Amino acid sequence: MAKLPIIIDTDPGQDDALAILLALASPEFEVLGITAVAGNVPLALTEKNARKICELAGKPDTKVFAGAVRPMVRPLVTAEHVHGRTGLDGPVLPEPTMPLQPLHGVDFIVETLMTRPAGTVTLCTLGPLTNVALALDREPRIASRIKRIVAMGGGFFEGGNITPAAEFNIYVDPHAARLCLSSDIPFTLIPLDCTHQALTSAKRVARFRAMTNKSGPACADLLEFFERFDEQKYGTDGGPLHDPCVMAWLLKPELFTSRDVNVAVECESDLTMGMTVVDWWRVTDRKPNATVCRGINAEGFFDLLTERIATLA
Repeated sequence: MAKLPIIIDTDPGQDDALAILLALASPEFEVLGITAVAGNVPLALTEKNARKICELAGKPDTKVFAGAVRPMVRPLVTAEHVHGRTGLDGPVLPEPTMPLQPLHGVDFIVETLMTRPAGTVTLCTLGPLTNVALALDREPRIASRIKRIVAMGGGFFEGGNITPAAEFNIYVDPHAARLCLSSDIPFTLIPLDCTHQALTSAKRVARFRAMTNKSGPACADLLEFFERFDEQKYGTDGGPLHDPCVMAWLLKPELFTSRDVNVAVECESDLTMGMTVVDWWRVTDRKPNATVCRGINAEGFFDLLTERIATLA
């Protein structure tokens, strides 16, 4: 079976860590590289965290690149209050020994898309879309060469998680999100409306804790730290596991319900900055520019996640 070539663009983050582990554990993917972006924590930590995760998985040959240090227009907003000081608080992971690649992450995205056959590379975006937008700005020809962008971001009926109106990834760099969504690239958006149904219950975390490898118990430590914030906020058993939904959609799209609609991003209003305006009921004549997921089979999702991560180091 031909592997799907992917680039993972990420700002790890505990949920990013599980998404990367799921990708590295899935033989369906050819992970061409991981590009780090500033988001959950500053770039110096996100690029280091990406390498820590690759080494945890036993995949130190994975290429990791540092990308944008700040959003395109606005000052950087980070989320240490959710992810902890390091972004990966929870387990004690050793400092990485694998090298950071010398090429800038944006250059890696452009070079890969310009040299690989058109329409073959999928971008899996788990953080702010800064790197992808800067790549599109630098080399507009890559837009027609991207197979699809699959992004975790946004919210509509569910509202926001960093402001009442905005989800964190889009809020951090709304201008980047707007540019990507207006570039005529096949786009799948997995918003809070979907990810808030994928809760890390105590029973689900226990499945990771019971694994006999290194990655499983480390995931349990990551999740137990990560979920405390959302448990307090939402009063749920466990917190939503956002980013691995991106990989799961590519691996098992049948786990999701979605529809093709128009998504616009608010970049002007202080009150609703970063809001994703999703025309779910098609009340405008704006043409659909994204497949937006609203539902997920949470049991099937966690089965996939635990089965795959159990195969890692």
